[in-house]
Amino acid sequence: MFTEMSTTAVVVTAVAAFMAGFSGASIFFRAAFVVEPLAAYGVPRSWWNRLGAAKVAGALGLLAGFFLPVIGTLAAIGLILYFAGAVVTVIRARSYGHVPFPLVYMAPAVAALALTW
Repeated sequence: MFTEMSTTAVVVTAVAAFMAGFSGASIFFRAAFVVEPLAAYGVPRSWWNRLGAAKVAGALGLLAGFFLPVIGTLAAIGLILYFAGAVVTVIRARSYGHVPFPLVYMAPAVAALALTW
């Protein structure tokens, strides 16, 4: 439960949730810094809302994990897989200079999983 988590785990999980939620909302609001690369990578526009929803669901799942740890664990794993897929997409598009961006979003999810597992 929430009180059983270390302060570090709570902060890292909250940061991971914020970052995933921000990234998901950026897709919904069609922020140029998110959707222009998606278009350049060849991600179909019809997928964008689903991708945004997956990130927001992951963020909410991380927050739910404060009360139901299994949900937080599954959300962290889902976000890690999501951002791993983003890394593969960036590499397939040969945009090697953009590989760090999904890794930056993946890192807090990995840390949250490690700290709460």
